[in-house]
Amino acid sequence: MRVLAKDVKAAALEGGKIVEVSGWVHRIRDLGAVNFIILRDRSGMIQLVLNEKTDLTHESVITVRGEAALNDKAPGGAEVRVSSLEVLSASVPDLPFQVNGDVNKVGLEAILDQRTLSLRNPKISAIFKVQATIVDAFSSALRGMGFTEIKTSKLVAGSTEGGTELFEVEYFDKKACLAQSPQLYKETMVASGLERVFEVAPAYRAEKHDTPRHLNEYISMDIEMGFIESELELIEVEKKVLAHIFEEVANRNSAELALWKDHDASVPEADAVFNAPVISYEEALKIANKESEAGKGGRIFDINPEAERHVCRWAQREKGTGLVFVNEFPRRYRPFYTYPSGTSGTMSFDALFRGLEITTGGRRQHDYNALLEVLPRFGLKAENMEGYLSVFKYGCPPHGGFAIGCERLTARILGLANVKEASLFPRDRKRLTP
Repeated sequence: MRVLAKDVKAAALEGGKIVEVSGWVHRIRDLGAVNFIILRDRSGMIQLVLNEKTDLTHESVITVRGEAALNDKAPGGAEVRVSSLEVLSASVPDLPFQVNGDVNKVGLEAILDQRTLSLRNPKISAIFKVQATIVDAFSSALRGMGFTEIKTSKLVAGSTEGGTELFEVEYFDKKACLAQSPQLYKETMVASGLERVFEVAPAYRAEKHDTPRHLNEYISMDIEMGFIESELELIEVEKKVLAHIFEEVANRNSAELALWKDHDASVPEADAVFNAPVISYEEALKIANKESEAGKGGRIFDINPEAERHVCRWAQREKGTGLVFVNEFPRRYRPFYTYPSGTSGTMSFDALFRGLEITTGGRRQHDYNALLEVLPRFGLKAENMEGYLSVFKYGCPPHGGFAIGCERLTARILGLANVKEASLFPRDRKRLTP
C-alpha cells in the first residue's frame, strides 16, 4: 500500500502492515549493521530502518517497501522496517547546499542562488505552504462576499498611474510594458456591471531599489468594488479578508508556523483584526514623532518605513494589535485618480502590519469631467490617457479598491527579515536567475 510519511503511524497501528513510501533521502545514520534513513516527502518525515549498509546519497529519490512499526523515538512516532529499496534518481554526493542544515546559518544570497536545493529544506518550503493558504483564503473570502475573480493582461500600452517606472518589452513592431497594476482592468470590470472583482497575479515595478521590503516582480492580491461612499467601506472589507486569512493559516499551517517560531511566527486573532485602529495621516505622523522622540530619534516628516514601525509599535502597545489603517493621505502623495476629500486630503489608506505597509487603496474618481480637470495638476495630458479615460465616458459607479502585497504579508506572518525570502524566484535589480 502506497502511503505518505504522515500516514505510516496509522498503518503501524493496524499491526504489521506492509507499506510503500517514496521521497528524498534527508538524513543518513550509518551504524554499521543497522542504518537509519530519514525520508522526506510532501507530508513530512519518516524513519526507515535497513539491516544492511547502503551507498545512498543525500537527496536521492527512492521508493521503499516494508513493515510499518511504532517507534516513539522516530519522527512521527513510527518507522518503516525496509524489505526492499529502489533508487529512482540518485543525487551527486557533493551538494552545494545542505538541505538538512540550519537555514539560520546560511546567507540569503546563498539560499537564493541554490534555489533548486534550498526549496527542499522543510523550513523554507514552509514559507510557501503558508503563502498558498494566504492566496486561497484571500480568494475564498472575497467569493463569499460576492466578488468575481478576473485574470487581466500583463502586457499593456503604458502606465495607468502616470509613472515612468515601467519595464518595456518588444511587442511586434511596437513597445509594450509589463503592468504595474491591474488598475485599469479592475475599474473596467466594475464599470461593466460585475461591480465586485478580484485578481491574484504578478505586478511589475522597474524601481531601482535594493531594500528588504521591495521586489521588482511580486504577487498582488487586488480587489475593486462599486457603489461605495468612502475608503472606510474598503477598510471594513479588508479587515474581513485579513481575519479569514489569519484564521485559515492558524487552522491549516500550525506545523509551518512552529518551524518559524524562532522568528515569532504567528497570526492575530480575529478580534485583534476587527479592533485595528483607523487613524488619519496627520494623527499617524504625530504618533510616529512622539514614538521617535521617546526613543531619542529624529524628526519624521512623512509616513516612511521608520514611521510605519513606530505606528505599529504604538498600535500593539495601546490597542493590542500590530495592524493599523492610516487614511486621509494628502493629495500630493496619491495618484491623480484618487478621490478627493476636503481641500487637500483624499479618500485613501494604507494598511500597516507589524511595521510594514502591506496595502494601499482608496476610493477612485469616477466622474469623467473631474478626471479631465485634475490631469494637468499631475502633469498629465488627456490625449495620453485615452485608454484609461474611456472607462468613465459611458457611466461608472462610485468605486474603489486596494491591493495586498502577498510576499509582504507572508513575511510579516512568519517574521522574515527580507521580503525576497517570501518569493519563490525573486526578481530585483541584480537577480534574473534562477
